[in-house]
Amino acid sequence: MANALQELVKSRLEQQGWSYGDVARRGGIPRSTVHHLATAERVTRMPQQATLEGLARGLELPLDSVRRAAAEACGIHLYFEETPGTPADPEVATLIASVQQLSPADRRHVTALVESLLRTTHRPQTDTGTDTDAGADAD
Repeated sequence: MANALQELVKSRLEQQGWSYGDVARRGGIPRSTVHHLATAERVTRMPQQATLEGLARGLELPLDSVRRAAAEACGIHLYFEETPGTPADPEVATLIASVQQLSPADRRHVTALVESLLRTTHRPQTDTGTDTDAGADAD
């Protein structure tokens, strides 16, 4: 059974009468990459952003369509926050989708890390560099 990315690539090739090489040239990516993504039974990890962009250019499809098909092929369900006029951030979408695959214990660790990073990033500092919000974290 073909995965979502295979189906997308193969159907586009058939519709347009293109070869793997045609898509690769237009997208600026290796022919072997296009062939692999079109024929691999299982995609074990999400392709790099540059690969997705090249594939989208080569197939003359919207990047979001290619990204969603690639994610589905990897077993990831992407979350896109629809904000009119604002481009979607692929890292946020991948992070959110990936967290859902973690165990409950690992999700708690990720949550603690994010909360810690946010406290560090948003905490006001005095001129001496000491934390002016000391003790506010104690719950």
